Amino acid sequence: MDMAPSAHPATTTALPTVNRRRVATAAALASAVEWYDYFVFGIAAALVLGDLYFPAGSPTAGVLAAFATFAVGFLARPIGGIVAGQLGDKRGRKPMLVLALTLMGIATTGIGLLPTYETIGVAAPILLVLFRVLQGIAVGAQWGGAMLMATEYAPEGKRGIYGSFVQLGVPIGVVTANTVFLLAGAFTTDSEFAAWAWRVPFLVGLLVLVLAWYIHTRVEETPEFREAEKRLAEEEKAEQSSPLRTILRDHLGTVLLAGGSFAVNTATFYIIITGVLDYTTRELGMKKSAVLTVSLCVSLTQLVLIPAAAALSDKVGRIRVYALGAAGIALWAVPLFLLIDTGSLLWLAVGSFVASCFLSIMYGPQAALFAELFTPEMRYTGASLGYQIAAVFGGGLAPFVMVLLLEATGTSMSVSAYIIGLAVIALLSIKVLADKARSR
Repeated sequence: MDMAPSAHPATTTALPTVNRRRVATAAALASAVEWYDYFVFGIAAALVLGDLYFPAGSPTAGVLAAFATFAVGFLARPIGGIVAGQLGDKRGRKPMLVLALTLMGIATTGIGLLPTYETIGVAAPILLVLFRVLQGIAVGAQWGGAMLMATEYAPEGKRGIYGSFVQLGVPIGVVTANTVFLLAGAFTTDSEFAAWAWRVPFLVGLLVLVLAWYIHTRVEETPEFREAEKRLAEEEKAEQSSPLRTILRDHLGTVLLAGGSFAVNTATFYIIITGVLDYTTRELGMKKSAVLTVSLCVSLTQLVLIPAAAALSDKVGRIRVYALGAAGIALWAVPLFLLIDTGSLLWLAVGSFVASCFLSIMYGPQAALFAELFTPEMRYTGASLGYQIAAVFGGGLAPFVMVLLLEATGTSMSVSAYIIGLAVIALLSIKVLADKARSR
């Protein structure tokens, strides 16, 4: 299963700079609002959803149930990636991005308006899970579309930095989600926050529908897709193969290696922003507002680190930068939790900041790296599948696994061992991808 050759965008060099900037800005905003909507659920799961929608049992059981619902969104992400990938490789990147934004806006608003278990009983957690599934499908569909809108418009030699604009959606989403929750908590009492104020961050998600309309009316399809569309139109319909079928038949190994290379990044990220939020407030007695502030400040630093790492990958190569980040995560896994366990806000900030540096080093070049693994005709499908496989086995399960490990072992070093194991898988996957690239 050889790696598919990359096709650099020869057709983008003549495009006006203003078009590129408009598309890059729209793709970055699409990513930011999608991730904002996605992250508010994770924060709410750590703070209030367990009590409001899964009230039976111990506090730990409620948190586990809320995190399990959080993980359901990740299980749904490959569905969004597959469906949008198939249609995006045949019908275009833009319509799938607009559809993903619309789905996310509907699902997030629905959660904000959803009655609790006390009001409607068992229907409440069932509807919560269904809305979370919709969120997962939406974000699974969104990433490939936004990433390709940016990278396929990039001028020669700048695919990494253009791809990083979409990657910035993650820290922007974290910053805005934490900010809205902090404001909601600052202007209300604890009882008011639990009663209604936690809903405000979800209702802000309505703005995503405005962005969907803008992209639909003001942004054009990517040049690379238009070229690929012409080539597909010239083929006999009987000879055309489904992008998914082609990926599974000829490039499944590349997809699995891409997923294996990235799982440690997404797992560590969600452990820090969601698992650690629960751990520090519930087990270490730290203040919710203080921990959220640390998460917000650390995410702000990623706004600089992610594009810097991406720009470096344009000069020295994606694999080198990507592997450096994975190795750093492995080495920092133990010091990270030793610092967190002190219960000191300062050491929590230091540990989280260093971890976020290594995460950014990986995340910056990741969009361009995944895009370059596949040709335009199958790029949406292949890149989305690789990313969403990592999301399921890394990010979605990570906070849940963290709580289980802490309950079973009584030590945070078990979580460090979990991160190190994923980092080893990442480094092995990266080595095989590099060997494939050299042999090609």
